[in-house]
Amino acid sequence: MDEDAGARGTRACGPSLTGSTPNQTSLSPDSVAAAPQRARLYAMGLTSAQMARPFVGVVTSWNEASPGNIALARQAQAVKRGVRDAGGTPREFTTIGGSDSGVSGISSLISRDLIADSIEAMVRAHGYAALVGLAGCGTSLAAMMMAMARLDLPSVIMFGGAALPGRYLDRDITLQDVYEAVGAYAAGTISDDDLRAIETAACPSAGAGAGQFSANTMASVSEVIGLAVPGSAGLPAPYDARDDFAHKAGLTVMDLLDRDIRPRDILTGQAFENAASIVAASGGAACAALHLPAIAHECGIDFDLTAIGYVWRRTPRLADLRPGGTFLVRDLHDAGGTPALMRAMLNAGALHGSCLTVTGNSIAENLQQVEVPTGHDVIRSSDQQADRFRVRLYVLEGNLAPDGAVMTGDDMVSQRFLGRARCFDSEAAACAVVAHCGYEEGDVFVIRHQGPKGGPGMLSVGAVAAALSGQGASGRVAVITDGCLSGIVRGICVGHIGPEAAVGGPISLVQDGDIIVIDAKAGCIDLDIDDAELAARRAVTHPGLVTSETDTS
Repeated sequence: MDEDAGARGTRACGPSLTGSTPNQTSLSPDSVAAAPQRARLYAMGLTSAQMARPFVGVVTSWNEASPGNIALARQAQAVKRGVRDAGGTPREFTTIGGSDSGVSGISSLISRDLIADSIEAMVRAHGYAALVGLAGCGTSLAAMMMAMARLDLPSVIMFGGAALPGRYLDRDITLQDVYEAVGAYAAGTISDDDLRAIETAACPSAGAGAGQFSANTMASVSEVIGLAVPGSAGLPAPYDARDDFAHKAGLTVMDLLDRDIRPRDILTGQAFENAASIVAASGGAACAALHLPAIAHECGIDFDLTAIGYVWRRTPRLADLRPGGTFLVRDLHDAGGTPALMRAMLNAGALHGSCLTVTGNSIAENLQQVEVPTGHDVIRSSDQQADRFRVRLYVLEGNLAPDGAVMTGDDMVSQRFLGRARCFDSEAAACAVVAHCGYEEGDVFVIRHQGPKGGPGMLSVGAVAAALSGQGASGRVAVITDGCLSGIVRGICVGHIGPEAAVGGPISLVQDGDIIVIDAKAGCIDLDIDDAELAARRAVTHPGLVTSETDTS
């Protein structure tokens, strides 16, 4: 990375509605022009003394659409108490928060960008001096960090917390197990009663998925990148201590306001390297490769897929977390939480300790009193069993993905997979094949037209891979897509393939039976046909726009 990549970005970079930094309108009683604004505030019970204090926006993605969002309103009240205790006037508002809970899934880019834009619009319209964001899924966490970077006002992000696991047959289960149970049921290896029991037991509490899925991955990112209160990312949603962290977030944002510490002081090039590093170290979700470049763009920093791949290659995997591992976020919390994992990363040389955080101190200073506990198997120290946790995440390139792709490599027998293409223009069509076990070992499910234009909005793809895992085919059958990989996937899965099918990318030219080579060690994904055949196919293929609404396969 360039030496100046860590420099503070310019405030005008990134899309905005006005291009100016918002400022709270003077509501002084001496201002005749502000009388209409004061009148509206009096209507909501504010006093003139409250109007004289800094207004702090407290935005949540609370809704009744997802368990990840359901606890946010409660935590927002604690944030507001913290703001008031530190001399500010909190103003709560909400934004949308889609998730995989929806019957139609989630379009990652559409919802993310809509959330970021809506927050910017609200903050600019009301001239808030600072911002605290509470989010319950990976997309909304990314969106709020984008908005904070774009506005460049003193800001703190807070994750709503992970769900607790359910119990079934004396083992912990999560939403991942439900997806996999769908495949097992189709294969006849579990009964209808088994499926119903798993379904009703898997999600016993509020909170996002209980593993290091998309939400918890981006929560870890929010803490290591410096925008979250240390220790807040890994605490499960039902725990009362979350309200203590929320109160501290309110106090912290007022301290940032007093000290004029802004997101772009924190979000440097090295901070983004730290973010990519914790994704790899925790065995997290591939969606981070979609969101980190977008957040960096808001800061005027170029942090692309190549940069992420470079960090991933040099970062050891230090935590054994699901979906590709064994343990859950609750177990990570019991083993010291995100700070303990960060301590292990710092010890391993996988973290830039000098980066600034919302505490006003550096990462290294925040971690001075933190140790990696012994007597557990969740986090390993850098000098113990160095090959115990296999690398999970890779960035690939090749003639099938000239603009790059991301891969999860769980359950690979070796680091190279060669298989036959099975092509689908929707995930539903691929799911129908898996439901009838209509595949063979060595097949590669090619699920295309799921990207930014084809989805539209980059659909989350995960049901096929999860069902395959539930049928015991993880590592023996691969899934590749130009969509976004869901955080619950495990196995050999390649996502974010670019260019996408809808714009004529090579994935649109793949035909059933073609040989696809996935080489994790070499960082390659290739279609095993020559350039002349590719050119001939391109000449007679029109990519068109096959979306989830138009596909009839």
